[in-house]
Amino acid sequence: MYEPIRNKSVHRTMAGTPHDFPHRSREEELDIQLAGHLATLLAVTDELRVVAPSADLDAAAERLAEQVTRLRGGRVPARASATTASREPDATALHRRAHALAGRVLVVAASRADTAVAILAAERMDAHAAALQPRELASR
Repeated sequence: MYEPIRNKSVHRTMAGTPHDFPHRSREEELDIQLAGHLATLLAVTDELRVVAPSADLDAAAERLAEQVTRLRGGRVPARASATTASREPDATALHRRAHALAGRVLVVAASRADTAVAILAAERMDAHAAALQPRELASR
């Protein structure tokens, strides 16, 4: 019915040996993805700190920065300062975005079995959900 393959794969011969291009393990890919999500959550947290300063957000930002630094092998993440905000952000929208990002962090941390980051993400989700509750009830 089908003719058997007689030649070696073109893809194998084009790439040469398997060591011609870099490979990353699943764990390394998850580390990269987790660090990216955490860095994004840190950026949103820094924006929220400008709009609605609080000790909770300050502590969360420091913990997020520590985890990003750990996952990136000691490289410190870029941080937003109070002067980098170019527009007047909406606190409710930022809390929604941070809640969604924390959910993504939680999923990747669970896949990676990183308990410390999973706990941090769950705490951030709870904090942002609590911050959203009074605002959403008031708007109804």
